Amino acid sequence: MLADCTLIAVTFAWGSTFTLVKDIVEQVPPMLFLAVRLAIGALALFLAITVLRRWRGFTMRELGWGVLMGLAIGVGYAFQTIGIQYTTASNAAFITGMLVVIAPILGVFMVRQKPHRWAILGIVMATLGLALLSLNFETGIRINEGDAIVLVCAFAFAVQVVLIARASWGDPLRLAMVQILVAGIINATGSVAFEHRINGMTPELWVGTAFMGIVVTGAAIGIQISVQTYTTVAHASLIYTLEPVFAAIFAYWLQGDRLGPITLSGAGLIVAGMLVAELGPFIRGRRDARRLATVELEKHTHG
Repeated sequence: MLADCTLIAVTFAWGSTFTLVKDIVEQVPPMLFLAVRLAIGALALFLAITVLRRWRGFTMRELGWGVLMGLAIGVGYAFQTIGIQYTTASNAAFITGMLVVIAPILGVFMVRQKPHRWAILGIVMATLGLALLSLNFETGIRINEGDAIVLVCAFAFAVQVVLIARASWGDPLRLAMVQILVAGIINATGSVAFEHRINGMTPELWVGTAFMGIVVTGAAIGIQISVQTYTTVAHASLIYTLEPVFAAIFAYWLQGDRLGPITLSGAGLIVAGMLVAELGPFIRGRRDARRLATVELEKHTHG
């Protein structure tokens, strides 16, 4: 339960910054912003590891797993940035959220974690909720060429979630630092190759980017790696679907975005899916315990 609450807090941090990210990328090319944000996050973790004297035991094996995670989220960020240029924001949000389906499937093969039936029901509910929350039914849903590109992003993020489960033996701060650094290099390379140059960043942009790098990237991913090992891939994926819910709440609060009945229904389904996956086994366990107690009582009475 503590691990779930901590991951919810991490997801809350990610969802709360959508408005800030939107403001920044209107002034700075997105891959450049990501490169700077990730570099700051990696530097913050490097300093934390040094101060805490956590370098001892750092091996090439740990470095390799960190690089794999970094490649996953680096590719995810890059394909999301490219794909959203050729599709709608609603399509991109929904397809990215499909990691809730992809990650448990990968988890069966990569970490031998088979989701229980309550988790499967929760995943189905959360997927329907994502559709209601993200897709624009009023203007009609259109399939765009960018959707396939964004699907690569969802797959990459799902791989990262499963890799965290595989590398549960490693130091979370070191794994997070390597991961973020590699993702930053990928986005920096993409920015140099494809984006236009800017003259400089204002102090306000630097403050916002530094906050994103230190808190929402470095600290959040370090915490994610630390606590995700205490839950399953399917359960963690369900928790991560709360990100668009939190994003919608903050958009309503900060920007006055309208939350219609369809949006609210989608958010409700996602939360309900989480509750079903969380409480289902507990309720079933108590029911089985009562049934077993009844059988034992009957045996004792007849005996």
